[in-house]
Amino acid sequence: MTAVPSPSHTPRVLTGIDCHLAAGLPLLRGQRVGLLTNPSGVTCDLRPTRRLLLDDSLCHLAALFSPEHGIDAVIDDAASVPEMTYGPRRIPAYSLYGQTLRPTPDMLRGLDLIAVDIQDVGVRFYTYVWTLSYVLEAAASAGLPVVVFDRPNPIDGVHVEGPALLPQYASFIGRWPIPLRHGMTIGELARWMNARVQPPAALTVVPMSGWRRAMAWPDTGLLWAPPSPGLPTFDAVQMYPGVCLIEGTNLSEGRGTPLPFQVVGAPWIDADALADALNAAHLPGVRFRPAHFTPLAGKWQGEVCQGAQGHVFAPAVFEPLRAGLTLVATIRRLYPREFAWLPQSWEGAHPHFDLLMGNAWVRAMLDDDRPIDEILARAQSEVEAFVRERQPFLLYD
Repeated sequence: MTAVPSPSHTPRVLTGIDCHLAAGLPLLRGQRVGLLTNPSGVTCDLRPTRRLLLDDSLCHLAALFSPEHGIDAVIDDAASVPEMTYGPRRIPAYSLYGQTLRPTPDMLRGLDLIAVDIQDVGVRFYTYVWTLSYVLEAAASAGLPVVVFDRPNPIDGVHVEGPALLPQYASFIGRWPIPLRHGMTIGELARWMNARVQPPAALTVVPMSGWRRAMAWPDTGLLWAPPSPGLPTFDAVQMYPGVCLIEGTNLSEGRGTPLPFQVVGAPWIDADALADALNAAHLPGVRFRPAHFTPLAGKWQGEVCQGAQGHVFAPAVFEPLRAGLTLVATIRRLYPREFAWLPQSWEGAHPHFDLLMGNAWVRAMLDDDRPIDEILARAQSEVEAFVRERQPFLLYD
């Protein structure tokens, strides 16, 4: 029988690693490389960057650095990541989400440079960008150059949403003052962050080919490699900037189900009533259906929950932060006795909702039953200020 060749996959966008690989990896050749990555660091045909760099004819992969969820992205949310080894050469995979959040001098000893290939999701409270900030600081102190292979912002590079982080709410889900949704690629954000590092690291961002700011992930033609257990699909990523706010409440955000960040609920909710109330809000680009689910992990583990699932049908007009705030406000209004804010966070001393938002005033306005439009309007000046601030660091039209 004649073998049928696999169809080729030609995306509209080539990521930084694809572009640099086509050029022969000139920045890495002959170097002892430490690589910050996880399974989302892949070429357009899904070859893991860490495996490519095991080829000693290209460079010498001397160390790996793993963010939250570990080098294989299988460890639970907020759980400490142990140090491991990788491959037959037993390359050390140093944890940057365990006993330390930043590379130590011992981890960096013997390296010539640090490379970064990991997928961000465009939201301030996603921890991978803050791991990168610590890598930039440590590399600057050690005199090591940093090479970031750029990747798309999957929820586009145009829309910026939400208030900027206030300094007193800094944590590992937000170190520096950027809006909740920043509208930058990881390479652009690295350039912005490196300007805050004194002295700055010797940073090179390898740009993508073909990416435009208005593109969302489906426009790129790239295949989705989940960057973390809670974001298995682009559908989850679209909802994540708003639904992740549910983490700061006693509601399930869908962790431990096949639909994390797409379903929201609790045992005491009426699914039909919630879906009807959410659809009555006429949120742009999204429709809700009644949902029943039993989380196998996380809040309400093993208990049947009722709630709603969001279905984004028009990504270009969908506003995830508006949707997330509307979810919280609607459930709080329908179930005032049962709804509760979590009083503290595993990431810091403040309530988790406040760390996610980067302030306490949003929660206070929700408790005062202020309109969502009023909350978003209060943040608009900060959005506009950041759009101006980020301009010198942008790489794409």
